[in-house]
Amino acid sequence: MMQPTDTIVDFRQLVDHLAETKTQKQVAVAWPEDEHTRDAVEMAAKAGFLVPILVGSEQTKAKYEGKFETIVVDSPEAASAKAVALVREGRAQVLMKGFVNTDVLLRAVLNKETGILPKGSVLTHVSAAKIQGYPKLLFFTDPAVIPYPTQEQRIAQVRYVADFCHAFHIECPKISLIHCSEKVDERHFPYTQGYLELKKMAEEGALGKCIVDGPLDLKTSCSAEALATKKLESPIGGEADAVIFPDIEAGNVFYKTITLFAGSETAAVLQGTDVPVVLPSRGDTIESKFYSLALATMITKSK
Repeated sequence: MMQPTDTIVDFRQLVDHLAETKTQKQVAVAWPEDEHTRDAVEMAAKAGFLVPILVGSEQTKAKYEGKFETIVVDSPEAASAKAVALVREGRAQVLMKGFVNTDVLLRAVLNKETGILPKGSVLTHVSAAKIQGYPKLLFFTDPAVIPYPTQEQRIAQVRYVADFCHAFHIECPKISLIHCSEKVDERHFPYTQGYLELKKMAEEGALGKCIVDGPLDLKTSCSAEALATKKLESPIGGEADAVIFPDIEAGNVFYKTITLFAGSETAAVLQGTDVPVVLPSRGDTIESKFYSLALATMITKSK
């Protein structure tokens, strides 16, 4: 049995930890009209860490009558607005997208009057992956939301992933700033100059308890052997807990590559909102959606 403070290194340990600590939250599910969403929600309910509130059709109500609370609406747009309202009312601590176009749910989330993104907060996408051969979960951002992060947005991304790692009982996470080499190139890649500021902020404690280094490529971030072969020194030591990608293209290619060719297990949520938002893509597996719900619950638990 895991101890409550043991580092969580894979998704099975995450689910076991939630069970052992008797953690339970409520999730508002917007338009759960597809089998994958319903199956993932049922798995989370059976595991005991989530109580679903389904905002969907008459058919959904008939299917889950007496099992889950169901609120009937007539469209994905209405479901998105109602699910967000449940969060604002404090009835749900997690929000999940069902069979809804992403832009529809995000309009409800980002609505300036009725949404759940605080003014000045940075909306970004944080993923976790269990990759074969890597001894722990690897957190990364952003494969889905911010095209080309500003320095302010990148600072927020580092803070978010540091918080994720702390929630998973990683006392001082090692966060690597990714580039195609280990050299600052202000002329061709101006964001690498910003990496120097991030490193300094981390050293001064402005980003919470964490170690930040970069630019580093992915291999030197996650392989001590690659770091030694290049005769480089880094406090990351080839043991990154999290990596920050320079843009959405790099992050998305990495995400698709590890899932398609390496069979990696993944989970992801939106951060910056009042509660974690599970925003799965249509190509995600039931297991990925289930683990994303567990991830969201763990992050909520840590607040």
